[in-house]
Formats: sequence, structure tokens, C-alpha cells
Amino acid sequence: MTATPDQTAGDSGGAAAARATSADAIDPRFASLPQRPGKIIAVHLSYPSRADQRGRRPADPSYFLKPSSSVAASGSDIERPAGTELLAFEGEVALVIGTTARDVTAAEAWDHVGWVTASNDFGVYDLRANDKGSNVRSKGRDGFTPIGPDLLDARVVDPDALRVRTWVDGELAQDDTTRDLLFPLAQIVADLSQHLTLEVGDVILTGTPAGSSVVAPGQTVEVEVDAPTAPGAPRSGRLVTRVVAGAHEFDASLGSLPAVDDTQRAEAWGSREAAGLPAEQPAAATAGAGASAASAARPSLDPSLRERLERTPVAALSGQLRKRGLNNVTIDGVRPLHPGAKLVGVATTLRFVPNREDLFASHGGGQNAQKRAFDAVGAGEVIVIEARGEAGSGTLGDILAIRAHARGAAGIVTDGGVRDVDAVTAVGIPVYTRGAHPAVLGRKHVPWDVDVTIGVGGTTVQPGDVIVGDADGVIVIPPSLVEEVVDAALAQEDEDAWIAARVAEGHPIEGLFPMNAAWRAKYDAEQQTPAGHKNGASR
Repeated sequence: MTATPDQTAGDSGGAAAARATSADAIDPRFASLPQRPGKIIAVHLSYPSRADQRGRRPADPSYFLKPSSSVAASGSDIERPAGTELLAFEGEVALVIGTTARDVTAAEAWDHVGWVTASNDFGVYDLRANDKGSNVRSKGRDGFTPIGPDLLDARVVDPDALRVRTWVDGELAQDDTTRDLLFPLAQIVADLSQHLTLEVGDVILTGTPAGSSVVAPGQTVEVEVDAPTAPGAPRSGRLVTRVVAGAHEFDASLGSLPAVDDTQRAEAWGSREAAGLPAEQPAAATAGAGASAASAARPSLDPSLRERLERTPVAALSGQLRKRGLNNVTIDGVRPLHPGAKLVGVATTLRFVPNREDLFASHGGGQNAQKRAFDAVGAGEVIVIEARGEAGSGTLGDILAIRAHARGAAGIVTDGGVRDVDAVTAVGIPVYTRGAHPAVLGRKHVPWDVDVTIGVGGTTVQPGDVIVGDADGVIVIPPSLVEEVVDAALAQEDEDAWIAARVAEGHPIEGLFPMNAAWRAKYDAEQQTPAGHKNGASR
């Protein structure tokens, strides 16, 4: 511990006297701290390198709490719980509050930080599903917050010039500084102080840079924080943690069990490549809070194209796709809850697999694929759900419909059932379904994956496909063809309207539908006149 011998608890410097008189001094877990922390507050994202790896840069800092019982000293072991695979390390700069802070400004905030040291915000991704955001189970376990070993006096370091490095089995895995944080350390302290009182001994974990990854039993992780530009270049010393295998099995009767999928693996390891997963398709998802990376990759419809699609009947689009050799592009068997509403948007996909009890136990709870899809859908997108034509349970209900509507989704298409059908209809978002059914999801389906190629109503749908629906049904248009198809369909609509007007005048269909050369000449000539052009444009 780096501190002067005459500093006392509450001073902005060291903590020797406080530690000497603390009741927790005999507890080796808190040997590197002035006292047992009243609270530990962790920042979700603060380093640009980590934010870019996650595919999103938040506008404001967000936080979660860790219990003080999770603190561990340098040299401790950490258990990877039995039945889990994704224990990930996160080397971080830890701030220890030296004087009480409440409603302080960013300019004042650093004066309330007493010490700086190293920390490791361990987490088990297998346990995130039910607690994502709170991280209670995934990050709150005993030993999951190693801190220390030495404290740096906050008065002698520049908060914008701290460095954090992490080694795994001696190999450097993380190396970054606080110079370009999304949220400077002083801002974090000030922001927290306007919501709660920061008390002496409280710890703030300030986020991790890129390089966080998975470790297994038998490996050793070391973290060090230093201030290279400060006098004497003070260091926290190496915070050493050994990973061991836990033996205690989880009791399924008490709560949800560990569950992993490829999204969790990619996030825990840092990338799909590091996790040994195949490269994802351009529009594949890496789910997360808010708009997903897949959503950001999907093209949106420009206003002009959307307006033309809204004017074009599905039947006309179907005819044009057939002319181009595409016959299997309709989502069959679904009907609209709002027959008078037009559906136009870009597909984002959700896949259900047949229910199997063990798989539903591992994939059906928490922030499962279904909830991720509805939480990440973007404005103007259509959630398309593969339910294998199985309408024996609901694939969504009113809460999810409200969520999609609130996020600006263009609509929902499912070849399964809908629960709470009256309430879903009342939400107002266009929904196409095989019908109503009162049963919950788990009767027939397991939510499995998002933003993958799926089969719905006899056709294939990929993320980014253009979806158009009306009272005739729903059609899928490849993005590369949509401009060509909609313009040709509108031109055909103008032509059909002209033919219909001639039939209404009493002309026989023979030679007119389709038009022979004589009728074609009359039509072309009329289209050259302002009135004829206007009539065509009105369609």
C-alpha cells in the first residue's frame, strides 16, 4: 500500500490509521482497502476500445452494483462455478472514496477520491440471462472483485493519465489508459454523487478496455494500475488471481441454471474468432441492449422507396418477382390483424425451435432470444418469426407488441400464434399471424436465435430483406431487386388501371388484356399527354 503514515480515514490521501482501527482489518479480503466498502459501483462501458468491440458507444454512463462480499485480496483463488464455461476477467482502475461526496461538480469530484488501485471485475456470462443489467449472479459471487494490492494516493496522480494492464499466464492481454475515456473519471464520480451519497471506503470500478476474455481453471490473471507520468511512477503492484474449478452444483429447483449461446460466447471471449466461432454473415446479430450491431448493419428504406412500396399492392410486387424467376417469396398461411394497414419494412429475424424441456430450461428464461429481438428491433424494421407453422401456442403477446411499437418497428410477421390477440390488435402495430392461441411460448417453442436466415410460411427470410404486406398477404423482396421491382410494379399498376377504365367503358377483354399492338399504341400515345401522365402518376 502506498500511503503516508499520518493519513487517517476521511483524508484525501492514504488509509493506514483507518485500516489499523477497522473491525474488518482482521478480514484478509479487505487488507488492501481502508475498510470494508459500503458499496461497490461498476461502470458498464467507459473505454472507447471496449465500446467499439461491443458495437455501441453509450451517450451517458450506466452502472451496476456489486456486493462487498465479492471483494478478494491479491493472491486469492476464484472459482469458476460448476456447470459453467465463460468466466471472463476485466482489468480495471478502481477508485476508493476518501471523503463523502454528495451533489459535487465534475471540477470538485476528484478531491473526494482518496485512492486509486487495481481491480478485476470477474463475471460468468453463463449466468447473465436472468440478471442482465443487474449482474447480481454473474458478477456478485464471492471472490469476483479482487482489489489491490497497494493504494495510490489520488492527490499525486492525474486521473486522465492512469494506465491499466492485465496479464493471463504472463501474456499481456489488456493495455490502455484513462486519457480518452468516454466518461472521464471525475465525471463518473460527480454523476454518481447526484444520485446517491458516496461514502468513505466506497469503491468505483471504472470499466475495462478491450482485451477482456475467458479464463479457465489452472490459469492466473494479474492486473496492475500505474501512473507513469506521476512523480516516482507509482504502481498498485500486481493483483494476482488464480482460477480454480468450483465443485458446487446449482439447484434447478431454486432458480435458473447456467445457459450459454454463441452470442454470450462471442461477448465473453471478445470476438467470434476468439471464441472459435465461424464468422457471422454481414447482418448477423451480436445481441445486446438497445439497437443491435445487426440492426445497425441492415440497410434502411429511404423515404422515397418506402412511399412507393406503400403505394404498391403486394399482388403487383408478386407479379414482378415472378417475371424475374422468383416464385417462392410469399409468407403463406398468415393473415393480418389489421387488414386495412399496409406493412412495409426491413426484416429482422427471430427463430424458434421445437420445445424440448431441457432446452427450454436453458434458453427459455431471462433475456432470451425472443426478448432480445423485441428489445433490439429498430425503427422501420419488421420482426419476422419462424415458428415452423406451429400455431399451438403464442409466439408473442401484448407486452412484446407494445415494446416493438414503442421502438418504432414497422410490424411483426409470425407463422405461429399470437396470445392476447385483442390486446395485441389494440396496440396498433401491423401484425400477421396464423391465428390466436392462449398458450404460452413454452408449450411448443424454444426461443433460439436472432438475425439468422429463417424459413417462414414456406419461404426463406434473411435479415435485411424487404417485407411488404397488405390484405392479400406478405411478400419478401431481396434488397438488390427492390427498386427495380417496385418501379416496374407501379408502372404495371398504371397500365392495369388504364385497361380497367377501358373495360368499364364497354370494350371487350380480347386484345385489351393483355394489350395487342393496336391497344398498346393507344396506351403509349395517351401516356405522352399531360393528362395521361397525371392519370398514371395517380396510381
